[in-house]
Amino acid sequence: MGERINSYRELRVYQSAMEAAMKIFQLTKTFPHEEKYSMIDQIRRSSRSVCANIAEAWRKRRYKAAFIAKLSDAESEACETQVWIEFAGRCSYFDKKTEDELDIAYNQIIAQIVRMIEEAGKWLIKK
Repeated sequence: MGERINSYRELRVYQSAMEAAMKIFQLTKTFPHEEKYSMIDQIRRSSRSVCANIAEAWRKRRYKAAFIAKLSDAESEACETQVWIEFAGRCSYFDKKTEDELDIAYNQIIAQIVRMIEEAGKWLIKK
């Protein structure tokens, strides 16, 4: 791990997830009004949930199973966000370049989460 991390906000995966969620927030402002309570709500909630679950996992580092469970939730939410990104692309709400950039960002976020799960012992609070 190198440097000591004191807060979930210092995690690169959290920073990447927050940046991606904020990009989604900005982009969805241009979606059609009829998507307000469907696609806009869903993609915003799932993208934000990635961040929230990473933060929750950070606080549950005393318990390996709880830590992994919250990271697994973050991974699932990131994958759900990718599905909404694909829908947005297919509905032409995102151009292909934006869709691809967001998909790549979430692939990287998922990879970081999976690595944290695989190396959970490195992240746990030692008793």
